[in-house]
Amino acid sequence: MANAREIKNRIESVQQTRKITNAMYLIASTKLRRARNDLAATRPYFDALRGEIKRVFRRAGDVDSPYFYPPDNNTPLEGTYGCLVITADKGLAGAYNQNVIKEARKLLSQHPDTELYVVGEYGRRFFDQHRIPIQHSFLYTAQNPTLDRAREISALLLDGFDKGRLKEIFVIYTDMESSLLSEAKSTRLLPFHRAHFACLAKEKAVREPFEFYPSVETVLQSVIGSYVSGYIYSALLDSFCSEQNARMTAMDAADRNAEELLGSLKLQYNRVRQAAITQEITEISAGAAAQRAAFGKEG
Repeated sequence: MANAREIKNRIESVQQTRKITNAMYLIASTKLRRARNDLAATRPYFDALRGEIKRVFRRAGDVDSPYFYPPDNNTPLEGTYGCLVITADKGLAGAYNQNVIKEARKLLSQHPDTELYVVGEYGRRFFDQHRIPIQHSFLYTAQNPTLDRAREISALLLDGFDKGRLKEIFVIYTDMESSLLSEAKSTRLLPFHRAHFACLAKEKAVREPFEFYPSVETVLQSVIGSYVSGYIYSALLDSFCSEQNARMTAMDAADRNAEELLGSLKLQYNRVRQAAITQEITEISAGAAAQRAAFGKEG
């Protein structure tokens, strides 16, 4: 059994660790609140873009665009896929990173001819360690998602798609549906299914005639670029929110475990201390009795 000094040192170590987990919990909660505000502030703009694409299909349903599947084709396309994988820069966030990596490996097993575009130091290290090629690694931190970075990512992906090198583009990120539910998702970004927009075309009829200048294809191409940037920005923010929420959950669990461990250690420490006190009293009593016996014999 450990002595009192060893148990006391262990208690101090757990208390120091608990201070760190508490600090990480507070930092994560602050980052989560700020990211949610950013997401809420930008969402109306991209919802409006989605509405404009729906209006285009309501007025020109037979438009031909490379960003959409043909109306009679729903089968996956042959060729090279591009996949944007969004991970965190570090761990200590439960299964957050592992779930994203699992979805990426699932896509690679289904379609080996897939180029990876990675955001986050954790994903870069994982793919390097497992000798999985990375087409492009975005070296900026995943801790600060911005619209400029989303535009940079979308420009690179759209360039490969427009040139015909990438036939389909996927985004693997973590969607935070609520504070209790986050799910790693693999979503095809391009090409769109027309039903993705046309299915909501009945929401509000547009009766005023309007024309597209210079053409409906040009208008779509311009709008789609902004829409893809907005989708990637939303995925970056969603992933960041999910990471902070997962870290809060992990740190809260660590804090509860530390409380239980401290309770157990303090009980153990009190028992060892009480045993030491009892032993000291016993030794003193035995010594006193021996002294009295020796004094009685001398007398």
